[in-house]
Amino acid sequence: MTGISSGFLPVSAHDMKELGWDAVDIVYISGDAYVDHPSFAVSVITRVLTAAGYRVGVIAQPDWHSLEAFTVLGRPKLAVMIGAGNLDSMVAHYTAAKKPRSQDLYSPGGVAGKRPDRATLVYCNRVKEAFPGVPIMIGGIEASLRRFAHYDYWQDALRRSILFDSRADLLLYGMGEKAVVEVADAIAAGKNVADLKNIRGTCYIAGKNDLPDKALMLPSYEDICKDKVRYADATRITFFEQDAIRGKILAQPHGDRYLVQNPPMPPLSGAELDAVYELPYTRRAHPMYESMGGVPGLAEVQFSITSSRGCFGSCNFCSLTFHQGRCVTSRSHASILKEAEIIKDLPGFKGYIHDVGGPTANFRKPACTKQKTQGVCADKRCLYPTPCRAMQIDHNDYLALLRKLRALPYIKKVFIRSGIRFDYLLADTDKTFFRELLQHHVSGQLKVAPEHVANAVLSAMGKPAHDVYRRFKDQFDKINKELGKQQFVVPYLMSGHPGSTLKEAIQLAEYLRKEKIRPEQVQDFYPTPGSVSTAMYYTGVDPFTMKPIHVPKGEEKVMQRALLQAFLPANRAQVIKALKQAGREDLIGFGPQCLILPATGGNKHDKSKNSGRKSRISENQKRTAGRSKQFEGKGHSSGSGRHHRGR
Repeated sequence: MTGISSGFLPVSAHDMKELGWDAVDIVYISGDAYVDHPSFAVSVITRVLTAAGYRVGVIAQPDWHSLEAFTVLGRPKLAVMIGAGNLDSMVAHYTAAKKPRSQDLYSPGGVAGKRPDRATLVYCNRVKEAFPGVPIMIGGIEASLRRFAHYDYWQDALRRSILFDSRADLLLYGMGEKAVVEVADAIAAGKNVADLKNIRGTCYIAGKNDLPDKALMLPSYEDICKDKVRYADATRITFFEQDAIRGKILAQPHGDRYLVQNPPMPPLSGAELDAVYELPYTRRAHPMYESMGGVPGLAEVQFSITSSRGCFGSCNFCSLTFHQGRCVTSRSHASILKEAEIIKDLPGFKGYIHDVGGPTANFRKPACTKQKTQGVCADKRCLYPTPCRAMQIDHNDYLALLRKLRALPYIKKVFIRSGIRFDYLLADTDKTFFRELLQHHVSGQLKVAPEHVANAVLSAMGKPAHDVYRRFKDQFDKINKELGKQQFVVPYLMSGHPGSTLKEAIQLAEYLRKEKIRPEQVQDFYPTPGSVSTAMYYTGVDPFTMKPIHVPKGEEKVMQRALLQAFLPANRAQVIKALKQAGREDLIGFGPQCLILPATGGNKHDKSKNSGRKSRISENQKRTAGRSKQFEGKGHSSGSGRHHRGR
């Protein structure tokens, strides 16, 4: 069965012939495999363009060593659109320790190496060779988060805006559905791509004489290369201006030219979001991948439903503010119930909806009424350091939606796995949702993200104080006891974040020992483009306070990570070194407070009467080890990107 007969867009000349097309209007080149599901950018953007009346063809993961791989659909009439995939290609290829990943969930068979490093740049160069003069648009997570001059962790240096390095004509940032159609319409109407300077959600390059009159000037690429403090300044300004209502046009000099960012495109309305998710997706990987084992990333989202978009949590290590924005919009109940009807007929469905959520599952509307007319606040955040008094904390709409879903006759269980913001949940005086969450929507464990226990680190992350998590955990245990359930909180914890010294890392290790938690996996801080925490990592300055902040690097970063898994023999030397360096040799010994034994081999847990026995939380973690976060990298804009948390 060909892709065309199965409902996919053309991927070959043969497919075009079946459709009777002599040419496509737009070629979409993707760093991900072609999976026709609304969690994949390649599918969303191409379906949106097709619905707008354009003939679109897909070239997924072309062999960049071969020019012919880029010409299989012929020369497009209007443009080429390029996206590196649901993740930045460098994040897709390398771990936080800069080691090559052994697997790529967005490639057929999970095989790594199907896309090049810095895929957007490589694809653009090849397209320029193949189709001279054809307009090129770049977008998605990689382009969106690298739109300004930025710190590149893998190169350990500042890079220019990706629009300069790619030599593309336009950059579409954010989710992109509106912008991509507006650009296509303008080119189809005969406008020169060089004249498209007023479309929201886009960036372009201008000369000094072409700068908009009201542009807010950022520190130049040359300035931030000379002075790290200027990079912190630029980060703060761009963070504050990412708002569709009050955001200004931004310009950043690169030599004698300027990167110009138009204000963000307004977020889709609820009805517009419904329309995007109701497009005729096949919800399958293209048939050409069947012999290769399919595309593993589809399994994580195949029986899940996206309920909302945007996040007002504004964690510093998360790039969502920079990509999806802080204003939350959500789909209607009717649209979501309609999707559940579609899911029930998919092969392999057994009655379980794996997730109903978004970047943050329990955010279903803007934080306050002001955001709808005046935009999000530039000078304060909704939840940090404490919930804003203007915030409307209400889970009733989400609760009503979940009740409708679980009442469907073909649904056995509806899970929530995409993340609950526990401080928002705790702030709700009505505990009905909390109770029903634990009664109906948790599969033995609830994953939440306190990220750390030391308040100094939590503050640097933009997260609530540890006491908030403790109070949440107490209520979690209390409600479970009332329900007669034995369920557990599985905390996401991060090592090596700016603000963490060995003192705070040891504090986290002591907490794990006290709570009898042995994490199977540890998330080491990953400085990815576009996040405030990455700016902290590079500059050693908090962009909001402009005060110095400690940044663990090199061996200290390795030691901090090792402390969270002090029980592993491979970490023994680093743990002892860290404890000695911090003056905490009291934690080396045989006492109940100790983290590790002084003798060679093992640690204090290995010789206890519970040797080899792990906590129930750890066992739950083990069962889910290797499971990708549901919404990681989710976003589009002519290629895309959880919600890419920049981790």
